[in-house]
Amino acid sequence: MNSFYLADRLPEQLPDDPMHWALAWLTHAEEQAVRRNANAMAIVTCGKNAKPAARMVLCKHFLANPGYLVFYTNYKSDKARQIQENPNVAVLFHWDQIGRQVRIEGQAVRSPEAESDAYFATRDWGSQIGAWGSDQSTPLESRKALLAQVSKRALKLGVNVAKNLGSIIGSDHPAIPRPPHWGGFRVWASQVELWIEGKDRIHDRARWQRTLQRQGDHGFVVGEWSGTRLQP
Repeated sequence: MNSFYLADRLPEQLPDDPMHWALAWLTHAEEQAVRRNANAMAIVTCGKNAKPAARMVLCKHFLANPGYLVFYTNYKSDKARQIQENPNVAVLFHWDQIGRQVRIEGQAVRSPEAESDAYFATRDWGSQIGAWGSDQSTPLESRKALLAQVSKRALKLGVNVAKNLGSIIGSDHPAIPRPPHWGGFRVWASQVELWIEGKDRIHDRARWQRTLQRQGDHGFVVGEWSGTRLQP
């Protein structure tokens, strides 16, 4: 990690691209294991009812160039439905232990299927089965009913699991394909704010903006970043 990114304030001349700084802070937080899931972030969506909703997800990929991050979810979940209705989202990383915060606003689009397939294949078998077994965000009669549902769907995949879902019965472990209702979202950044905690509440804070022009199903043509310092 380049200590340049870990200074107690931003350079006097603001960086041309804030995403490299955001990635450096995320990498440092993960390397230092500042918390159990240092890649956890809050994502806010707002569907056609104009009511914002926030929840925590895990950032699984962060590409400073061209400037997007990726999280994975059930495409039938509330967040996915809201993104379909309104692709504008906001993301927040906050690492209290190192006094850093990153706010990102932008547009979310589905990841390419190949990208979702590749990541799904790296998940442990329990998480793979869970993606098939849970109808995320829908009402649930009881936990017992959920376990029964997951076990039944696992059998259809050729996997016989123990009652507590903690192990596979038998030695066979067939390859589990990615469910068509599960995959990634790419959040393309149009606005980024970097925040560094300062003594006496004299924090260091700056905001960058750029344009996004949709190109294809998964990406954008991006403009140049323009940065401005903000009062804390």
